[in-house]
This record gives sequence, structure tokens and C-alpha cells, in this order.
Amino acid sequence: MIRAGIIGGAGYTAGELVRLLVNHPAAEVAWIHSESQAGKAVADHHPGLVGDTDLVFTDAVDLDGIDVLFLCSAHGKSRAFWEEHPCPPGLKVIDLAQDFRDESDGYVYGLPELNRDRITGTDKVANPGCFATAIQLALLPLAKAGLLGGDIHVQAVTGSTGAGVKPSPTTHFSWRNGNLSTYKVLTHQHLLEIRRNLGVGDNLHFIPVRGDFARGIFAVAETACFLSLEEVTALYRSFYADAPFTWVLSGPVDLKQVVNTNKCLISLELHEGQLVITSVIDNLLKGASGQAVQNMNLVFDLPETAGLRLKASVF
Repeated sequence: MIRAGIIGGAGYTAGELVRLLVNHPAAEVAWIHSESQAGKAVADHHPGLVGDTDLVFTDAVDLDGIDVLFLCSAHGKSRAFWEEHPCPPGLKVIDLAQDFRDESDGYVYGLPELNRDRITGTDKVANPGCFATAIQLALLPLAKAGLLGGDIHVQAVTGSTGAGVKPSPTTHFSWRNGNLSTYKVLTHQHLLEIRRNLGVGDNLHFIPVRGDFARGIFAVAETACFLSLEEVTALYRSFYADAPFTWVLSGPVDLKQVVNTNKCLISLELHEGQLVITSVIDNLLKGASGQAVQNMNLVFDLPETAGLRLKASVF
């Protein structure tokens, strides 16, 4: 069994990660670190895990007793962690923060649909951002075919869990419920990794939107396209033919089809030379913890779908 340790265990992504790992056929959770919850039962803090684990949060770190470390702390804390803890030889690391998404310090950018072969051969994976995952999967087939030369406009609506577990004025129920708002307009931090991996520059414009729901990302991208709808659909389906979680549908997509799964669903529409791509994911799974487990599977040469056959709650 693959023994896993988790740093930053109190957050939403860590809670989902534990849920996946305790049900994984080839993995077990050795310990879960949390400074704020040390000594408390994990299932008391993550009530969805009642009956699934009797682990207790710890403030101790034992890197020698595990095979893989998941870093689930806030952005910037991963680099600080490695300044205080030497990494044992052979330890696999999957970082869910943005600290190494530039592939510094030997990390490989962990979007399997882009870097599957490189992920399989590495010890260090930098998990993509949630918006970055949805948007890149919407545009990667066009980018790899050299068809992203013009302006690309993206709007994406995210659930409140994307802001993390710590309450803030814009995640409070009474403010978020029945409400919409934009934020970080054209300046969101995920633009760095999106533009770098797609090979585009300032011609990609992104407006993030806060939605009045808890989970999911609904992204819509628009760009000029000279292909027919049949041709562009064939391009997308060919590109994702070996991707077990990314599917190109012939009709519209919606959030309920993906929430609680590791899937990305894509739909395509063409109107007078303008291609509209809709991409939907669960921000906590394909946008975070599910993709982290997918990367773990690749790193350890396991079936890519191991522990990730999850059903959406569509009704």
C-alpha cells in the first residue's frame, strides 16, 4: 500500500483528499497534519468522513514513514515547508498550492491531459489551479493545433468552496446566496499558468465570477475558428481520446454532471466563425484533490482512474 501524509489537513481540499484516499484500493493515509486542529478527530472537523476514518490530526511531521506527501496548505507555504524540512530521497510530492506551477525546483506541472508522460516519470508534481484546469482543458486542443492566434475571451463562474474554508465577507451565506459578482478581473493569478501552457499572451482575457453555489466551475471561452463544427469536434475528441476523465459531448453541459466527480465535460458551439467552448469541472476534485490523486496514480504507475470512479449527484 502507498502510505500518504497530508500537510494542511483542515481545508476543503484536504477533506476531499482524505475521502478519496481512504477509499483508494492501493493507498492509505498515514497521518494528517494540521496546526489548528492538532489532537482533534479528523471526522469531527470533516463530518463527511464519519465512519470512514478514526485518524486524529497531528502537529508532527514524519516524512520517512510515507511514500507520498500531499501539500494542501495555502499558497506560499509549500516553499516555506521545504525550508524547514529536508525531503527524503525517493519521497513523492504532490503540491496543491501554486508555489511550483512554474516547474521550478524540479516539479512537473500536473495536468495529465497535457503532461501525462512527464508526470509518470517524476517525483514532484505541481497540481494545477482549479480555474486553470477548466480553462486549459477548454482550449488545449486548439492550442496544440496552432489555432489560438486571435483574441480569446473567457468567463468562468466558481462555487464558494473555491475561496477556501476560512470565512470571508464574500463567502458568507447571506451575501453569496442569490448573488453574483466579478473579482480579479483580467488579473487572476491562474492566468500565469494558463498563458504559459497554452503558449498565448495578453490575447487571452479572463473574467472570474463568484457564483451562489458551493461546488463547481462553469467556464465559457470564445475565440475565432475557421474550422467547421464537425472538424473542431473531431479535433477535440481525437485530442482527448486517451483521457479517461475529459469528455466532449454533442450537447450542452451543466455543473450537476460533474460535481462530486473527477470529470471535465466540454461542449462546442460554432456561430458565424466564433467558437464557444463550455468546460465544467468540480473545483475540489478535478480542480484540486481528484486531480492530485490522478497524478498520484500516474506517479506510482497505477491505473489512472484508481479510486476516482465517482458518480455525480445529478438528481
